[in-house]
Amino acid sequence: MTDRPISITMPDDGRTIRGLVADGAGPTVVWLGGFRSDMTGAKAEAVAAWGRRHGRKVVRFDYSGHGGSDGAFEDGRIGRWFAEAKAVVAAEAGPDFVVVGSSMGGWMALLLAHEHLDGLKGAVLVAPAPDFTDKLFYPALPPEARARVDAGEAIELPGEYGSPAYRLAADFFRDGARHNLLDAPIRLGVPIIILQGMADRSVPYTHAQRIVDRLVDDDVVLTLVKDGDHRLSRPEDIALILDAVSRVTEE
Repeated sequence: MTDRPISITMPDDGRTIRGLVADGAGPTVVWLGGFRSDMTGAKAEAVAAWGRRHGRKVVRFDYSGHGGSDGAFEDGRIGRWFAEAKAVVAAEAGPDFVVVGSSMGGWMALLLAHEHLDGLKGAVLVAPAPDFTDKLFYPALPPEARARVDAGEAIELPGEYGSPAYRLAADFFRDGARHNLLDAPIRLGVPIIILQGMADRSVPYTHAQRIVDRLVDDDVVLTLVKDGDHRLSRPEDIALILDAVSRVTEE
């Protein structure tokens, strides 16, 4: 069965957010991709294929400036992409849903859960990167790049995993800080499964442990993959992700 295309127009500037839906029964699985990834990546495709096999509705989409959606990447902000995620959830998630977030998508998943949205039943976080803009990304910049950000200037950074270089506005970092979650206890009220590679050079596994510490009242399972990297896209990694998705949708 071919996935159904969707498009959502954002009210602030009319940009179109595009996605794909594998229709099926609930709870709906909403895939939230990572920074500079798109909805056709290996993990997103695997979750969609799992949905088709099991008759489960799976929703995936591209943030603005990513994949098939409108907008320039440099205009992206955490708040802007979060608003797009909320719009997709409102349009397609239905009465019961779970969120599955990879890397930056894990931040989006936690932000959605933090708003205590009606119908949210649980979350799977894959190498989650909440607060990455100022707790992970900014400190790792070369001193000259940090100085340019501090002066309000855009910076250009080399791509990873063979992707091209890209630009970030200084406000990208300021906006990210406005959406930080890890500076205080978090109470979400839904079960959380976290999968984290211990060989992750982008998001260290200690970051996942900090998330667990902040989720003070919630049911949290953390699985550490000793030789797993940030992508967690090997067949054995994807099997772990699909098992976690199965568990959280059946609870």
